[in-house]
Amino acid sequence: MNTTLFFGLVLFLSMSINSFSQESAAFPLWDKIPGAIKNEAYKEEPRVDAQGNRTGIRKVIEPTLIPFLVENKSAKNAAVIICPGGGYSVLSIDKEGINVAEWFNSIGVSAFVLKYRLPSDDIMKDKTVGPLQDAQEAIRVLRRNAAKWNLDENKIGIMGFSAGGHLASTASTHYLDKVYEAKGDISARPDFSMLIYPVISMENGITHNGSKESLLGKTASNELIAKYSNEKEVNENTPPTFLVHATDDHAVPVENSVNYYMALKKNKVRAEMHIYENGGHGFGLGTKGTNTDWSASLEHWLVANKIIAEKSVYLFSYFKGNGEDGLHLAYSEDGYKWQTLKKDASFLTPEVGKDKLMRDPCIIKGGDGLYHMVWTVSWTDKGIGYASSKDLIHWSKQEFLPVMEHESGTRNTWAPEITYDEVNKEYMIYWASTITGKFPETQSTEDSGYNHRIYYTTTKDFKTYSPTKLLYEPGFNVIDSSILKDDKGYIMFLKDETKVPVQKNLKVAYSDKLTGPYTKASAAITGNYWAEGPTAIKIDGKWLVYFDKYRDHKYGALKQTDKGWEDVSDKVSFPQGTRHGTVLEVPKSMLLNLMKE
Repeated sequence: MNTTLFFGLVLFLSMSINSFSQESAAFPLWDKIPGAIKNEAYKEEPRVDAQGNRTGIRKVIEPTLIPFLVENKSAKNAAVIICPGGGYSVLSIDKEGINVAEWFNSIGVSAFVLKYRLPSDDIMKDKTVGPLQDAQEAIRVLRRNAAKWNLDENKIGIMGFSAGGHLASTASTHYLDKVYEAKGDISARPDFSMLIYPVISMENGITHNGSKESLLGKTASNELIAKYSNEKEVNENTPPTFLVHATDDHAVPVENSVNYYMALKKNKVRAEMHIYENGGHGFGLGTKGTNTDWSASLEHWLVANKIIAEKSVYLFSYFKGNGEDGLHLAYSEDGYKWQTLKKDASFLTPEVGKDKLMRDPCIIKGGDGLYHMVWTVSWTDKGIGYASSKDLIHWSKQEFLPVMEHESGTRNTWAPEITYDEVNKEYMIYWASTITGKFPETQSTEDSGYNHRIYYTTTKDFKTYSPTKLLYEPGFNVIDSSILKDDKGYIMFLKDETKVPVQKNLKVAYSDKLTGPYTKASAAITGNYWAEGPTAIKIDGKWLVYFDKYRDHKYGALKQTDKGWEDVSDKVSFPQGTRHGTVLEVPKSMLLNLMKE
């Protein structure tokens, strides 16, 4: 028996540690709780099942917020206040609070679980407003601390389950009610609400009697019942709402959601409702039945309403062979395993230039929302190719840009790339060229006498271009530059093309401005192999650089670490025959359209 008790205790502790460790970060909602009655005999207590596992919390005295902040620091994040259900007599804080907060984090939303006071005459002067006071203050606390927690104060939502859904709908319809003396002029209106099998009405025949009696008492007046029947309080300023309910919910009739939805529709408020065939009541994130899909539908709704950004995937633009057949695309979910699109057939056939090739295709998304592409059209031409697209499927008429025509000694224009300057709202196109007689100090008979430097032009509209200028002269034969916005400026990945003594490796340089000047090139970051065509993207805040191990006929990769650069070539896989490509991020919906081709 002792052994059984011991292992039961260990099991309980192990199952509870994650929840309780997060709860240790909880902070009080109030400095002074409004309308509170001091009652020493009233103590908060857990509700536990037969195995000793906590299933809820009763008798909340001090309301708190449990924060679940996402790690993304690059932009302001949407946030949600979660109100667990429990009939206004208990809080199902794990299933309908903490578990849901962790799911929100997985889609990039910061979440705060609200441990609100459950209505009680023993600790409240007016129990009908106690929970609403907590919900209003929670919204104001998030807006007050938006900068501190990296939140978008215009994307503060509220979610509620069951009786917590009643509280969330009350906060969404009674946000102008002055139920306490608020600090400052901060709005208590949520920007959006999500109501999951919610109690909405207090009317007999549709309400959940336990929630009604806990909040309003057994002898509530008709006026009070009507006031907290929130389907009656909807107007054109009610926040956009997402509703979920099961048809076979015998605790809270589905009509609660249906009537609220119809009120939203009547007032032309954006709303989406999912009524499932089964699931009953209290299914949380869903474990069985048709209701298990609601969280995915919610994510789509948040994207559609521009509350969160659409999930993105990685695309790789590349050529095969000599570039005769044109643009190829591959995709990856994680940046390591790449798969072809269109069965590795070309998406765009080259039409311009002396040799009509499409080598080294570089694609970026510009400030105008279009995808802009440049490429090498020939081994010996004095210009490059350019086209644009909205969807990477349908392209504008291809153009030949004679960027080196003014230099009679130009031998080539190779590996062009584009970088967008968000500050100046302009594009810089840059490439490698050899001009006969230039830079004689590094001239060599090796590699057919090529002696490249990096040149550039700028444009705001791809109609007029600035005069071509020298961008980078590192004191050696340089090619294949790729420039990206870094934390404090710009980072250039480049290839040292020197053959005697042999280099053929990748290096980096930095600048505060896109157009330079750039620093002296670093030591080689690639190993004892020949590398070219670097392209990079940040994953989890660190650069991942792809490059062509062209003598080995395969692709390699480097990962930035706190100690330098780690070769992770053994962790990446690319389609066979991939040559000199460029990586970019695109919305997943775009990938789905590309996969139809």
